[in-house]
Amino acid sequence: MSTAVSAGAYLHHMTLESSDPARLADFYADAMDMMKRRLDGSDWICEGPLRRMLFTQGQDKKLGYAGFACRDGEGVVAIRTRAEKSGVEILPSPSPLFGPEAFAVRDPDGNTIVFGLGYKEQPGNGLRGPLQHLTLATKDPLAMERFYVDQLGFLTSDYVRDTDGKILVCWMRSNHEHHTLACFRHAQQGIDHHSYEAGDWSVIKDWCDRMGKRRIPLMWGPGRHGPGNNLFIFVEDPDRNWIEISAELEVMYDRRPKDWPHEEHTLNSWGRGIMRV
Repeated sequence: MSTAVSAGAYLHHMTLESSDPARLADFYADAMDMMKRRLDGSDWICEGPLRRMLFTQGQDKKLGYAGFACRDGEGVVAIRTRAEKSGVEILPSPSPLFGPEAFAVRDPDGNTIVFGLGYKEQPGNGLRGPLQHLTLATKDPLAMERFYVDQLGFLTSDYVRDTDGKILVCWMRSNHEHHTLACFRHAQQGIDHHSYEAGDWSVIKDWCDRMGKRRIPLMWGPGRHGPGNNLFIFVEDPDRNWIEISAELEVMYDRRPKDWPHEEHTLNSWGRGIMRV
């Protein structure tokens, strides 16, 4: 497995497909404290302090692509060089938010992942909540780990394994945060959830108040995950995509990956856990 963090990449933006992208943009603009604007055709973008989401016509609950930004051009080149040497097909970037340096790859499940340079921006006004990580549902977490770690240079942070040692969950990082990408074993493939980083517990409370004023119920939490040790709440958007708002995620430097038991307490040390398998 790789021993070097992949160029300090962080989750910069995502595109979700939807049968009604305008409705989804309305929800994210209001619930997630972002400004919306129309792009070409039926596409929309919502932007807030250090977070941005794009919505395009397509299948509900389907990832269009995830855009990971590097801090400098050397980082983009390093990831591309590693991918090419590993035999990964390099594809054109579909993202309007990256420049000509950007490129895309497809993981073993066919998810499109884009790497490029993030534009400089000020934090701006509004609730804290940078886009922070993407979690995928997959039938084969081991294949996904091998792709992201061995071929792109991510690092594994933690696992959940069953009693036979089979990987059920894998958390991976592309910077010093515990995870920017995770994979849960599931009968279906696609998005499990995506997450925004609130920073600390008091801001989680502010997000809960915001959801309450809009009659958006919490579907899970408040709680605390074992892996990552982060506080969390979950809500659903109109397409039933899961949205996590998280705080106080573990910062990692040289800790080895830990194996966690397959039980609810691993996913929520405060109570109920949503088990995928």
